[in-house]
Order: sequence, then C-alpha cells, then structure tokens
Amino acid sequence: MIGCTKLLCGTATIADLLRADAGGKAHLLQFSTANRPIVVWNTTQRCNLACAHCYLDAKDRASREELTTEEGAALVDDVAAMRCPVLLFSGGEPLMRPDVFELGRRAIAKGVRAVLSSNGTLVTPELARRIAEVGFSYVGVSVDGTAATHDQLRRKKGALDAALTGIRNCLAAGVKAGIRFTLNRRNAADLDAVLDLVEQHGVPRFCLYHLVYAGRGREMVNDDLAPAETRRTIEHLLDRTRDWHRRGVETEVLTTDNHADGILIEQRVAAEAPGRLADVRELLVRHGGCSAGTKMANVDARGNVHPCQFWSHVTLGNVRERPFSAIWGDESNGLLAKLRHKAQHLKGPRCSRCRYSDICGGCRIRAEVVQGDPWADDPACFLAEEEIRPA
Repeated sequence: MIGCTKLLCGTATIADLLRADAGGKAHLLQFSTANRPIVVWNTTQRCNLACAHCYLDAKDRASREELTTEEGAALVDDVAAMRCPVLLFSGGEPLMRPDVFELGRRAIAKGVRAVLSSNGTLVTPELARRIAEVGFSYVGVSVDGTAATHDQLRRKKGALDAALTGIRNCLAAGVKAGIRFTLNRRNAADLDAVLDLVEQHGVPRFCLYHLVYAGRGREMVNDDLAPAETRRTIEHLLDRTRDWHRRGVETEVLTTDNHADGILIEQRVAAEAPGRLADVRELLVRHGGCSAGTKMANVDARGNVHPCQFWSHVTLGNVRERPFSAIWGDESNGLLAKLRHKAQHLKGPRCSRCRYSDICGGCRIRAEVVQGDPWADDPACFLAEEEIRPA
C-alpha cells in the first residue's frame, strides 16, 4: 500500500522508523523491511453478495473443502510462530464463517494483529460489539460508489446503505473501520461522492484499490481506466488528501496495486517540499513496490498458498500437507525466488529499464493477463517515457 497521507503530508518519517520497530507499529508496517508477510486468509468462499470484480468468484454456497476449525487453528498458530504482523480474515464474506471469532481471538491471544475484510452488510450493532470484544483492530469495508453504482457492482439493491450502516456500527462500537474503493470505468465518476461520504461519516481510513484482473475481475479488463485517466484520478485524490490534511480531517488516504502512485507523490514532494525528498524516497525504497511473494501472502479457503490474493491460479503448496511457514520459506520455489528479486526478471521494454523498478516493479498479474507473461510490462502504468528513462 502507498501511504498517501504519510508520504505527501509528512505524517511518517525515517526518524519515526528509527524510534520504533516498524514490525510492531501498525501504522508503519508498510515501511517495514522485515520479510515476515501480512497473511490474507480467505477463510471462506461463501458470500452473501456476488460482486462484479470479486477476485475469488465467491458465491452464497458453503464448501466442504474449506479448512476446518482445527486446521484453521493450526494455521493461526503457525502464522503467530513466524511473528507475522497481521492476519487478515477475508472471504468471500468472513462473517459467514461460524468460527471466525474463535479463530480471531486465538490469533490476537498469540500476538498477531487480526483484521477483517468485509462487505459490511452483515455488521449489526450486536455483531460490531462482538468484533470489538474479540479484539479485531480494523474492519475494511468495500464501497464502490453512489447507491446506483455500488448496488449494481455488488448486484444487490440496498447494498450501499447496508455497508454504510455496518461502518457506523463498527465506529460506534469503538472498532476502527475504513472504506475501500476499487477504481474502474464504471465508478470513476463517483470517487468524489465516496470521498464526501468518508468525510461526512468520519471514516478514519480510505484506500483506493486499482483494478487487478483476477477472478471475476478478469472479465473487467476493458473496464479499467486508460493510464492517462488513472493518472488524473490519482492526482485528484492527492489534491483531496492534501486538502483534508490542511483542514484537519483525520482520515488516512492510501492506494494499492499500482505503485506508480508513489512516484507521483515523490514528484510532488520534490516540487513542493524538496527538504523532505530524501525521506520520502527512503520510505518508498523500504516499502519496495509490489509485495506479492515478499511482504504479502495468501492462503485460500482450501489451504492453498499463493504469492498474493490475486494470484490464485498459482499454488505454492497447501497447509494441509506442509505448514505455511515451510511453504513460504522454501527458496527452491522458482516463482518465489523470482518475486523476491523481481527487478532482475522484468523484461518488458518499459518495466525492465524503468528507473523506479526498486520502488514499483509493476503488477505481475495484469502483465500476465494482458500480455501472457508475468514479467512483461504492467499495462496500467501511467508514467511517461521521459519519467521512467534512467538518469
């Protein structure tokens, strides 16, 4: 994730990292150089919605193949023993898994920060209080636009109102909740309206996701914005970020899945606050661009391990056969080895010679879907030729 508020507005610095262990400070995790990954666990494929861009193709149907409570507990224990900083309980809709609170409590008791990724529609006041009691530190809720847009993409009338109610219930229960917005051609015009909702409801975190062509999202390749349109959208989001900071609106803005966003921030800092440029550059280097196979891991509902949640077509192993820690630590796996030295393997005419390969590296999923080669150029890169040219 690119911490727009932290980098653009100077709310995180290298000095902060020197004063504290980034692996133990949630707000600095994105800049940690530790190799212990954030683990996204798709606890279930079951979901009460059928969203157009779901990377899992989740459905309202239970599966007997999902990890049992005992198998899930073994995964939690292994992740904790590895000292992974975060275990993200995702889905489908994780709140449809009956033992999610039991497993969340187990992770927290073992020192792992547990967070939920939800569509928000099931979060009643009672459920929000239970989330708080268990100790989940964050609930990320997807909002795709105004009611007409959101309900169409989520394929259920009233989905936006239910999601916003779920967020309000979390905040009222003392649980930090944030809005996630997946940018695409169908909802780009709604971005300002969603940002207004964030401010109106006092939501403390907003994260813009760039579209990754995985799951049902593969069918939306043509719904992605053109690179120039994406750039204008991110420039506008950075304007809103700076305006919020200036006015004291306490909402953190982040983006994910297109690390060219960090380069735009670096350019702005160079022009507006050059004294902070070295700090920003070092923070981006520490972040390291795409985290697939390095600082981000995925375990699906059946126990298959993937380099990230969008790379579900590539399986590194299964936790029923080998512990997650053994699979993740296996440097003999060719793909993992390449992802951990990705700059050496980029071969597109742009990515391979980009001066920013150490802080970006592009999205290997988009490259694979569009060009048939995961090491080709990321088709969503919006940087101009003169910007990527080596100095």
